[in-house]
Amino acid sequence: MSRQTIIVIDGPAGAGKSTVAKGLAKKLGLAFMDTGAMYRALTLKALRQKINLEDEAALVLLAQGAEIDLVNEPGRPLKVFLDGEDVSEAIRSLEVTNNTFYIARTPGVRHVMVDLQRRMGEKQPLVGDGRDLGTVVFPQAAFKFYLDADFKVRCQRRIDELKAKGEGVDEEALSKDLAERDRKDFTRKVGPLKKADDAIVIDSTRMSIDEVIETLARHITAKK
Repeated sequence: MSRQTIIVIDGPAGAGKSTVAKGLAKKLGLAFMDTGAMYRALTLKALRQKINLEDEAALVLLAQGAEIDLVNEPGRPLKVFLDGEDVSEAIRSLEVTNNTFYIARTPGVRHVMVDLQRRMGEKQPLVGDGRDLGTVVFPQAAFKFYLDADFKVRCQRRIDELKAKGEGVDEEALSKDLAERDRKDFTRKVGPLKKADDAIVIDSTRMSIDEVIETLARHITAKK
């Protein structure tokens, strides 16, 4: 693939985007760009500095001064660095998860982050997952996919993921949180979650991760 090859996977939380994107990147030998991790890293910095998450000017300054790097190493999980510190685990805390929305909805912050993501795409071919990659960040991406799944299935996947980590799960609360996250993602004014007109829609409700990856790979091969 050329250095300009960009493959994007958008869709709601719990549809399996990150896992599929990681697997597809590995299968194709490309870099993986986890945009959610980038926003989480910035959220972590804001929380550490006790910045008012409703203060757009302060958040924009924070974003402009933050150094966020994604390091892909063969055979190893993606590493997320914030100002030189490996925060791959720290960004997965519940506090960060519950506050990333404030960062992601801020227009000035998104402008900074989109610019960073585009520069990453200029350096190397990659597979990225997010909410608006095919509509805002990489509208000219070579391949665009929209990965979806039934709401109950997405909830169960989140539950299974947490249980696999040994964490306690309040299933009713998780369901409400995911529904609220959907509402915020679909209705936010900046970079809302939506399907690109030319995206290929994949319903993963009854598919395994491997089946989804193979399906995407076939679409890519067919277009070559």
